[in-house]
Amino acid sequence: MRGVYTSVNDIRKMVFAEVAKLSYDYKDGDLSQMEQIPYRIIPGEISTYRESVFLERAIVKERMRLAMGLPLRAASEHAPVSEGALECVRPEKYYQPPLINIIKFACHKCPDNEVRVTDACQGCLAHPCKEVCPKKAISFQNGKSVIDKEKCIKCGKCVSACAYGAIVKLERPCAKACGMDAIGSDEYGRADIDNEKCVSCGMCLANCPFGAIADKAQIFQTIQAIKSDVPVYAAIAPAVVGQFGPKLTPGKIRSAFQALGFEDVVEVAIGADLCTIEEAKDFIEEVPQKLPFMATSCCPAWSVMAKKLFPEYSECISMALTPMVLTGRLIKKQHPGSKVAFIGPCAAKKLEAGRKSIRSDIDFVLTFEEVMGMFEAKEVDFAELEEQHTMHGASGDGRGFAVSGGVANAVVNCVKELYPDREVKVESAEGLANCKKLLSMAKAGKYNGYLLEGMACPGGCVAGAGTIQPIAKSAASVNLQKKKSTYAHALQSNYKELLEQLEEKKI
Repeated sequence: MRGVYTSVNDIRKMVFAEVAKLSYDYKDGDLSQMEQIPYRIIPGEISTYRESVFLERAIVKERMRLAMGLPLRAASEHAPVSEGALECVRPEKYYQPPLINIIKFACHKCPDNEVRVTDACQGCLAHPCKEVCPKKAISFQNGKSVIDKEKCIKCGKCVSACAYGAIVKLERPCAKACGMDAIGSDEYGRADIDNEKCVSCGMCLANCPFGAIADKAQIFQTIQAIKSDVPVYAAIAPAVVGQFGPKLTPGKIRSAFQALGFEDVVEVAIGADLCTIEEAKDFIEEVPQKLPFMATSCCPAWSVMAKKLFPEYSECISMALTPMVLTGRLIKKQHPGSKVAFIGPCAAKKLEAGRKSIRSDIDFVLTFEEVMGMFEAKEVDFAELEEQHTMHGASGDGRGFAVSGGVANAVVNCVKELYPDREVKVESAEGLANCKKLLSMAKAGKYNGYLLEGMACPGGCVAGAGTIQPIAKSAASVNLQKKKSTYAHALQSNYKELLEQLEEKKI
């Protein structure tokens, strides 16, 4: 479903746009328009998506609350949609867990891990499904295969054996996408998230066909900060290239974000260059002398997963600050008293920014999808924007952080320049399930001396839960922009003075 524009995407965009407009128009404590928004998004009396127009509007109301950073309301209790909304007026309001939420009455109660015979069964003579079943759970009735659910152990052998593909194994899409096995069922059969396991990667919300899962946003708070006297800078992730369509070229990005009210933009690829250099030096100094291997740090869902499931190897996760944090710290050093909004593809960055040690560096986190709602609210016409010079002098390797393998590639190139005779062995994984396998192999000693790169999203940052464009298309755009970069590697970056400050640990 990723990369296919659906009604779920359309509703999300409308909600984000309406919340953005509400914030831009907000004054004097008046949030009465909140009650009208669901009727603009879901007009008329006839339902379009579900069995009831009232249910559709009820779901939109909860989406609105999450988009404003508010908690969901209990379906069993009466509360106005605006309950607690005035808290959002405070720009400094941080995300309150849980970040990833299931709107329970929007959940379809999808079958979870169930083997089912479809109408495609031909009742063939060979009966291979019956022959391979280790529990004798398959019989034939009226010429069709029938599975005894009491005996079935869901091994899937019958699925593989059927020549007609008539037997399928159904998995709940959100649970299938979750690499942390954090999604189960509540007492009513609806999806339920174990927040102790969840790392906020957002793959569940990106893969739910019913749009029942959503994360909290800071659209309202960011716009309130923009409307204040404090300058707000947009720190834009490398995956931005092509996300807002062909009319928003890299040369127009500055103009586009200034049209939203941001003071200016800085590309996070600068922070990626600084992160690359620090990780390269750490790898040389610590592997294998002090550590058996070193894992990259830039993907927060990957690093949190590693520390949750492999705590004995937590010191093997690079201690380098992430590109987001380094860029935020740089902006605030150059512009004291300003605020920084990270604009990127990632739901887990919201989790990272919520840490006490990070809050002073990053004030807000917005996804590309949420920012598109802001462009819609302000009616920004990309075609009319002024082309300006490229944002900054970051390297191609820094911009390549957005795609799977890009982080490790940047570190390897940096090591080669610093230590030409040093070989760097690399192994990488994308998707948290594969990342777990990677670390299990490392734990077994298979990757001693290696640099390990983990990306929670299959495809890298361009596949994050907050992206807009198809993954392959986004990856191609990033790689093209990488080739066009004036500087190839981190050490050739245009920010020599920053590298010196990093060396002195002033950043």
